[in-house]
Amino acid sequence: MHKISPDEVVLGLLAEKPCHGYQLLAHFRESALGPIWKLSTSHLYTILKRLERRGEIDGREVGGDSAPIRTEYWLTPAGEKRLRRWLNEPQPQPGTRHIRTAFLSRLYVAQHLDLPVEPIIQAQKQSCQNYRQALLAMQPQSGIEYLSIDLLASELDAIIAWFDRCETNLTDRDILSTNASL
Repeated sequence: MHKISPDEVVLGLLAEKPCHGYQLLAHFRESALGPIWKLSTSHLYTILKRLERRGEIDGREVGGDSAPIRTEYWLTPAGEKRLRRWLNEPQPQPGTRHIRTAFLSRLYVAQHLDLPVEPIIQAQKQSCQNYRQALLAMQPQSGIEYLSIDLLASELDAIIAWFDRCETNLTDRDILSTNASL
């Protein structure tokens, strides 16, 4: 199971252009990523150091006459490979928490990089449909077990219907405006 973290989102932002930490943090806070990821400055710098240790990003100190010295980071080939693998995950986790974080982040990064979002939606939807089928194939042994499976299946029904709305309301360039009615 893949741990939920914003590492790949950072890679996605750096795929567009080199940035220093404060630029990345501002992007997280001022974009659609803000409600998904609540990053502190220290958390972001921990992520940057981890990605740098893994060889997925590299950095160098830059500064001008009037600006403080900062480390500007960019994506390495290893980071690009990890980002592509994450964006093209064939069987993403079907859990609600993964959908609220990883799936929405994938959509954001793909759109930000002008990549098609339909394959991401389809892979996530298929993963949820497969999980729902597996749940329904279980033979509950007790009332609580039945209720638990029923709750998960009902939750997946709602999520699968929401994917249909994603497909209907999302284009390669525009996510629903923040003024759209929910």
